[in-house]
Amino acid sequence: MDIEVLGALVVRENGISITPTAAKPRQVLALLALHADRVVPVTALIEELWGGEPPRSARTTLQTYVLQLRSLITAALERGGDDTRTAKDVLVTLPGGYQLNSNGGTSDVREFDRLAGLGYRAMDTGDHRTAARLLREALALWSGPAFADVAGGVQLDMETWRLEETRLCALDRRIEADLRLGRHRELLAELTVLVSRYRTHENLHGQFMLALHRSGRRGEALTAYQRLRTNLVEELGIEPSGALRALQRSILLADPENAADAQEETARPARKRLVPAG
Repeated sequence: MDIEVLGALVVRENGISITPTAAKPRQVLALLALHADRVVPVTALIEELWGGEPPRSARTTLQTYVLQLRSLITAALERGGDDTRTAKDVLVTLPGGYQLNSNGGTSDVREFDRLAGLGYRAMDTGDHRTAARLLREALALWSGPAFADVAGGVQLDMETWRLEETRLCALDRRIEADLRLGRHRELLAELTVLVSRYRTHENLHGQFMLALHRSGRRGEALTAYQRLRTNLVEELGIEPSGALRALQRSILLADPENAADAQEETARPARKRLVPAG
């Protein structure tokens, strides 16, 4: 089974789609696919489908959706000529929940986590070129927001936010690796878009400031700081972190070495201040 959730939901068995078109069976498959090879509790599936007010028939209706998914799986197995398994072997009923067996197939989330983890380890050892390559490969697995074509409930919305945080973390470290490789001019266009979208993300703004400063655009770097400060005060009621203020002072003094050191400090406290632009 091949599973993609980092963008549109795509689940294939033997190369044949088992993704339903109906909204609620689609939600069920999305949650099962994200947690493939692990049991998803019935309670979690019910919460996903109906929130805090499930109907009395919730469990029966959920079983109906599972039957619909198994019908799609059966068709895929038959078309693929696989007579070694049944739909109940692929979508298994277990005590307290259901489990979607990937049977050793691919998962874009697992591959993203693998590549990002390797990238982080390369960063830790100072191999910035390898880190940038691995993190770029990890980020290339994203074709859009996670579950882009699924109308999510409580569970999927929470997972979508979690996955977006992991993507931003990988993006942050990849940009850091590129800066360490002296690619500041190449990063300017990308960072211009990112700081416009994430108006209060301090680390992205710090990276933008450093890239501008290293490109000989000191005034624009200081303007970027003032714009961030305004956004933080107006939207969150807070001032920029001490590390970001230190970066601003270093740029004011036109000291690129101290600016780079200050940027390293900026990376630590700033990542959680995340408010995408509407």
